[in-house]
Amino acid sequence: MTFQPAFSRQTRTRNLERLRRESFGVLVLGGGINGAGIARDLALRGVKVALVEQRHFASGTSGKNSQLIHGGLRYLKFLQFHLVRESLRERATLLKLAPHLVTPQPFLMPMYGWPARIFYGTGLSMYDLLAGKDNVGRHRVLSSAEVGKLEPGLARQGLTHGAIFYDCQIHSARFVLENIWDASRHGAVVVNYARADHRDGGVRITDQLSGESFPLQAAKLVDATGAWASGEDLRLVRGSHLVIPRVNASDNAIAYFEESGRIIFVIPWGGARQLSLVGTTDVDHSNGPDNVRISAEETAYLLQIVRRLFPAARDTTPISTFSSLRPLIRTGAASATAASREHRIWMAPDGVVHVAGGKYTTYRAMSEEAADLISPAPSATAEKPLGGNTKQQIDTLLASAAEIAVRYLLTAQEVEHLIRNYGVQAPNLLAYLPQSAPPALTRVECAQIAFAAGHEMAETLADLMFVSTYWGYELRWTRETLTPIAEELGRRLAWDSSRISAQISAFL
Repeated sequence: MTFQPAFSRQTRTRNLERLRRESFGVLVLGGGINGAGIARDLALRGVKVALVEQRHFASGTSGKNSQLIHGGLRYLKFLQFHLVRESLRERATLLKLAPHLVTPQPFLMPMYGWPARIFYGTGLSMYDLLAGKDNVGRHRVLSSAEVGKLEPGLARQGLTHGAIFYDCQIHSARFVLENIWDASRHGAVVVNYARADHRDGGVRITDQLSGESFPLQAAKLVDATGAWASGEDLRLVRGSHLVIPRVNASDNAIAYFEESGRIIFVIPWGGARQLSLVGTTDVDHSNGPDNVRISAEETAYLLQIVRRLFPAARDTTPISTFSSLRPLIRTGAASATAASREHRIWMAPDGVVHVAGGKYTTYRAMSEEAADLISPAPSATAEKPLGGNTKQQIDTLLASAAEIAVRYLLTAQEVEHLIRNYGVQAPNLLAYLPQSAPPALTRVECAQIAFAAGHEMAETLADLMFVSTYWGYELRWTRETLTPIAEELGRRLAWDSSRISAQISAFL
């Protein structure tokens, strides 16, 4: 069965024209995970829905998180059992809806001292209990010797036990794209680089690429702009991450509770799992949503924990960093860490539906709740796989990886990586494989660039490097190393040499 891409290179132009001339039942503002999820839910209900995003889909918070679908183990400490239970239920649902992108990830939790063994062991037992029959896997406790065999580089002083438990890893930006594509397949009209100004009861759309502006007709609005939403009810909390050379030996991620009770993850990451993703922080942010970057204090804090856990990494320095904002509901919590991750969805007196707070993991449930305020039709998002990516389809593709590799002169590992990132669209991507690649690029990289330009509405070098792929975080890029990628993308998007140079400068 062939699954055609949802977008072509002409889709954005056609959709802009539809925004100009058609009326819509709902306009969703924001192309992050919540906006994408709401548009998909409404489209599946038969609502005529449009979605606009002022930059690229998933370019904000939704693409710059810890890349996990998880229950939120640390929220047990704050007795937020409802939030953990809901998150674990949604974790199980997303495993079924997108088995290519949501994959089980074992975590190793080192325990230093018997009090930690008792306290965190009890928490893990409760975590398993709340997950119920859909648990990814039950935790098991390890001796210090067993921990040492798994992770010989882990600090041993005071180590008494460890535990293996399970959550899931995800490419969070590509998961947003999957939701956007599926919304489009079911009738949603989606446009990136389109800013919406809502005032005096009307909406005006500005094409950020051409500068053209026009009015849009929509009966209802949904504000899913996250940190860009107006109002004093939001507490903007910055979460920052480091990308460093791989520090741990096993395939387990490390989950470490430091003294304040914060949990820090050290996650195997990168296209070849050659890196470690370290995070996250919780810091109140006051510089606005367009000026978000890691502070020196956050960098030092995360590096200190890495060096404490892995003494041999004392000279490790970041390859890259990324930060994003969590738009949390303002409560009386003194610290950003203790601020609730509960969400709030409501319809304002002017009829605008607002979405605030919550977690990436619970986006589907939040989207259903928001759509319920607009449409009486039942939601289908808990049962309908994203874009045809059923477990059967993914298992069939993975079972054929060796055969596909021979056919396209690739390695089985390269094919499996593409299936894990593109799912049922992998065969369409493979059709873009050139017979030979230009210097400094592989044939697979050329195909990914072509697919991003042709079928993912990538309009800039950053769109390719931080949304379609995470290449932007995997190396310390220079003008010299970026040039082959920018030239290949420019060839697909008909850029001249000055535009290519400008894109490289903007990236760096």
